[in-house]
This record gives sequence, structure tokens and C-alpha cells, in this order.
Amino acid sequence: MINGVVEEAKKSPRLRMNYNPHQSLHETEGILEIKDGKDIYLAGGCFWGTEHYFKQIEGVVETAVGFANGHTENPTYKEVYTDTTGYAETVHVKYNPDVVSLEFLLQMFFKAIDPTSLNKQGHDEGTRYRTGVYYTNAEDLPVIEKVFAEKQKNYQQPLAVEKLPLENFYAAEEYHQDYLDKNPTGYCHLPKSLFEFARKAKEKK
Repeated sequence: MINGVVEEAKKSPRLRMNYNPHQSLHETEGILEIKDGKDIYLAGGCFWGTEHYFKQIEGVVETAVGFANGHTENPTYKEVYTDTTGYAETVHVKYNPDVVSLEFLLQMFFKAIDPTSLNKQGHDEGTRYRTGVYYTNAEDLPVIEKVFAEKQKNYQQPLAVEKLPLENFYAAEEYHQDYLDKNPTGYCHLPKSLFEFARKAKEKK
């Protein structure tokens, strides 16, 4: 399977990889990590809008939508839509840490979600729309914990955002990738003003 993923990555400008933490370092090296880049997986409700939002942020070099932390193999969108697979609609964000930090990306993430809403963002409801931050590098956890602690101070009720290692990730069908670029008037649970905000947002160095 890994060879097939490598060949696909060579053909495509976007890496359409699936993630399995049980692969060896040799298998994943060069596939999951871009040179001088880092990865974070963010579930913020419907992935069409969440992907488009993060694409606007300076320092984000690649995005892909898919399904994270479920219990079936190679799920389709229709299967995930049934809420029986355990997956969350998730955006794989690749970023250049020399341009934008993980902390800044997480701060931006919280601006695009209702962090106290369980399994519901906007008009979209179901376990597939739960929010979460899924990491592949344990060294990222202190930063994640810091941001979560800061955000929790703003709410009396506990945050409903998952904070977990990435167990698995399957890219969604091509139809869903860059959806709002292909369909500018398509459905989105996020306001257009938020995209403009993301385009203008700059991290203070």
C-alpha cells in the first residue's frame, strides 16, 4: 500500500496520503512530512469551510480534507455521513513553521468554531461534525495544552473539542477537495467575513 501512496504523491501536486501510526519511520518519512514543514489535523465541523479558511492563512502550504480517528478502513463520504464509522470530518494542514506557528494556527482554529458545542457546528449536526485537534508529534502537545487552557478560561462549561493523537486519516474523495474553490457559491457553515479575516491575519513575531 505504501508504494502505491508514494507513486500517487509523485503524480499529484497534493499528497493524498492515508495515515497509519503503526507504519515504520522509513515508510512514513518523506510521505507525511514535507521538507521543513509540519502537520496538524483539525476538525472544525463541515470540512469544506474549514479547509477554505485555513487555506487563507499565510504559512499554510497545503491542505487536504478527509476523515480522522474512526474505526473502519477506507471510509467513503457516504459511509461517514451515517455517523456509524466514528470518523470526524477533518482537515490535514501542512504549514511552514518559519512563517506561522502551531500556536497561531490553533488560535485561528478557535475563532472558526463554537468550542462548547458537542457534535454540532452551525447547522451541521452529528458526530462527524465534532471538533478536534489531532497531532502526530507528541512534541506539539505542550503548545496544544497551552492554547486549550487559555480558551477554557473564557467559558464556564468544559470545552467540547477533542485533543488527541491522530489514530488514522483517510483523504476524502476528490470532489470534496478544495470544494469552495470549485464551487464559490457552495454551502458553507462559516461566514465569508471569516475568510477575509484569515487572509489578513498576521502572526506577531
